Amino acid sequence: MRLSVAAAISHGRVHRPLGLGPRSRLDLLRNLVTALVRHERIEAPWARADEMRGYAEKLIEYAKLGDTNERAMRMADFWLTEKDLIHKLFKVLAPRFQPHPGSYTRMLQIPNRDGIDRAKMAVIELKGNPFPPLVRPRRDTDKTLLNQLLKGYRQDMQRQAAPQAPEGTPV
Repeated sequence: MRLSVAAAISHGRVHRPLGLGPRSRLDLLRNLVTALVRHERIEAPWARADEMRGYAEKLIEYAKLGDTNERAMRMADFWLTEKDLIHKLFKVLAPRFQPHPGSYTRMLQIPNRDGIDRAKMAVIELKGNPFPPLVRPRRDTDKTLLNQLLKGYRQDMQRQAAPQAPEGTPV
């Protein structure tokens, strides 16, 4: 008997096919990274936001090296299409994330886009931004099956632990 496990075989593909080709994909990712640095919170389709996240975090890693580092400046010059944001990257964002070892972005799922495609949407933001925090959906509610079962179990245990009055005595 042969056991098989369903696995996604990539056949050499290491990234998602976004846009119309390699140049279009790079332009799309550069525009998303630029928007994230400018606004510090953007809304995008999940696949694009997830793909862009790694590039944004790597750019911040380079920015933490300082604006005197030539490689960091070249990376900032390549990834930021609006050159006035280079100053913000090195003077505002890099000092904010200097004490942190990694994970500079937060990604949250939001309701799907209405319209033709119903694409899965996400909000991606830089941590420590000046905006009010987004509300994370809590899965630990009273409505989940596990919590309903635990609630019933606790009630049964409380009934068993309560002192039982004899049958003939009024309560």
